[in-house]
Formats: sequence, structure tokens, C-alpha cells
Amino acid sequence: MKAVKGWLLGRTSYMQSLPGARHHRSPSKKPVWIVAVVSLITMFVIGAYMFPHHRNSACYMFSSNGCKALTDWLPPSSREFSDDEIAARVVISEMLSSPRVIKKTSKIAFMFLTPGTLPFEKLWDLFFEGHEGKFSVYIHASKDTPVHTSRYFLNREIRSDEVVWGRISMIDAERRLLTNALRDPENQQFVLLSDSCVPLRSFEYMYNYMMYSNVSYVDCFDDPGPHGTGRHMDHMLPEIPKEDFRKGAQWFSMKRQHAVITVADSLYYSKFRDYCRPGVERNKNCIADEHYLPTFFHMLDPSGVANWTVTYVDWSEKKWHPRTYMPNDVTHELLKNLTSIDAVSRVTSEGTGEVTWTPCMWNGIKRPCYLFGRKFHATTLHKLIALVSNYTSMS
Repeated sequence: MKAVKGWLLGRTSYMQSLPGARHHRSPSKKPVWIVAVVSLITMFVIGAYMFPHHRNSACYMFSSNGCKALTDWLPPSSREFSDDEIAARVVISEMLSSPRVIKKTSKIAFMFLTPGTLPFEKLWDLFFEGHEGKFSVYIHASKDTPVHTSRYFLNREIRSDEVVWGRISMIDAERRLLTNALRDPENQQFVLLSDSCVPLRSFEYMYNYMMYSNVSYVDCFDDPGPHGTGRHMDHMLPEIPKEDFRKGAQWFSMKRQHAVITVADSLYYSKFRDYCRPGVERNKNCIADEHYLPTFFHMLDPSGVANWTVTYVDWSEKKWHPRTYMPNDVTHELLKNLTSIDAVSRVTSEGTGEVTWTPCMWNGIKRPCYLFGRKFHATTLHKLIALVSNYTSMS
């Protein structure tokens, strides 16, 4: 401080010795117009931050980019959670903190979502044979009563209801399957499969891959295009912000803790139930089964999911539905190719579609991504039986 005071005193005496120094303006008496302008800008910025804008015209006084330039520059405002949000997050946090216990009697629940008879029961029968006590089967048949050809599927139907593609009824069916499978405390892993799914690996490989993984396999990625965040509904605010809205395939494999919070959720589920459907806002076509679980886990346990699914599907045809494999497509080379894939591709719906690749990591080690494949046509059954049993035993 003494050095600083000495510097100031020396500077003052020097200034006083300069010609005309007696006319020098005092530093404390700044021009009034500068103070007024700075105060005005400060008040405007604080007001824009505290009271979100509804009209953009005033923003263009300061930036040609309008309010977005100002909001991008400002730090994000913290939103106070509602009582329901606090309660939901506390309960979910408690559920996730419960330890996961894997025992010799631990099982994987195979949950089949199907309109009726499962065309690949004979193939699954070969897959399950010899591994009794390591798995359980649950069937949600939304239209017709299934006719069974495998003992492992007999009397495994749960109470089912109508399922409409893209609507919340698809999520309801998934939650119904999870609820029934959770009744067995030995079920520690839960896999959702369709009637067109087939196994690509041996049972032992699949069991170890899922049971001893440190994450659940829920597909999740950020698509900034019209078929991604463009489907977010303003009605979902404030509980589901647009920046947290995610997309992914519905076919998951999740550990017990994640299955529990999925069936226990009512707050975030209700937002998708009420607003994720066509006709709610303008031309948005929100598809519940593509967005609910990816968004839910991204918001509440982002590090607990792998962000990709263990079920392969081919979207290369760029249609509303993936490619269907026919008998001529099913070869040893196809199975080899599917099981050697060790990175997942993402294609956004923005512009011409940006493609990104993400390596598949299993407990920190790069591994092949897929354990199951879809969509296989029912007529491929016999060819698959001949190929898969030999291929999985070799792999």
C-alpha cells in the first residue's frame, strides 16, 4: 500500500507541474452521457435476462442477430424445480443408488413385443436350450393370441392391450412388460425384442455381455433436425427443455435399477403421454417410442447408459421403416458382418443428414456392438436355424 500511495502522490505532483494542469478534468467527474448510456445498456441486459423476451424487435437495437445473440452471450439462467420435479429426482436418485447384485441365479428377462405369434420361436428355442434358470420370457401380444412351438414360450403371455406405432401405447406396452418382469427378483437384466428379432451370438456370450456391463443399452443421440429436436413440444416445458430432447431406437437392454425408475416415472411420462403425438403443435409429429426413454435417461442418468442399442437394424434405405431381410439376404457373410460392427453410425435429419460414428465401448474396452438383429422376415426361419446355430458356436 505504501508503494501504491507513493506512486499516486508522485503522479499527482507531476500532473500539477504540467502547463494547464489546473484545467484538467477530475477523474471522478466523468461525462454524464457515458454514465447514462452504460446504465441504459446494463438495465436492458439485466431485464432481458430476468424477463424472457416475447418480442424480438428491441433486441435488434444492439445486434443484427436479434435476441439470440444476447442470450447466447449471457450465462444460462438456472430454473427452480417444481415440487413434483424435486420429488421425482430424489426418488430416482435413491433407486439408482441401490447396489446391483449379480448372483449365480440372476436371470435376463427377454420381453417380446409382438402383434401375435412369434415366427422365430424355434430359433429362440435352440438359443435358450441348456440355459434354463438363466433367463425368463414375457410376451406382450397386442392383437392375436400366439400359437407356440417352443416350451419356453408356453403360458408366458402377460395382459396386453392395443399398440399403435408411434403413439404412447407403445411405451405403455414396454412398461407393462417391465412391470411383469420386475415381479421376479432374480431378473437383473431386461431386453426388449420384437417379433422380427433374432439372436446373433451364443447365449453365453450374450449373458456375460449384458449381465456384467456397467451401463444399460439405451439408444440416445442429439438430432437437431426436424425429426429430432424439431419434434419437441412447447407444452412439455419447463420439465423437458428442448436442449435435453433426444432420439433413439426403442429396443433396449437395461439393468434392474433402470427398469424400476422407468415403470415408476409418472412426471416425465405424462408429458409424452399428453403431448408427444401428431396434431398438438403445428406440423410436428412427435413419436413417443423414439423420444421418451432417450430423453428420460439423458436428463436423469446420462452416464448410466451407453447411448446405443445392442439390437442391429439397417436404415440404409432411408425410409420410414428399416430394411427387411429376406431369405436370399441371409448368409454366413451377413452374420459375420453384423457381429463384427464395432461402431454405431448416427444420421441427423438436418439438411442432407450429418453422419457421425461412435465406437462401442464395453466397460472401457472396444467391443462389437450387436447381440441381436432385426428386421428378419418370417420366411428366413429355416435358413437362420441352419446358419445361426453353427455360426454362434464358432463365434
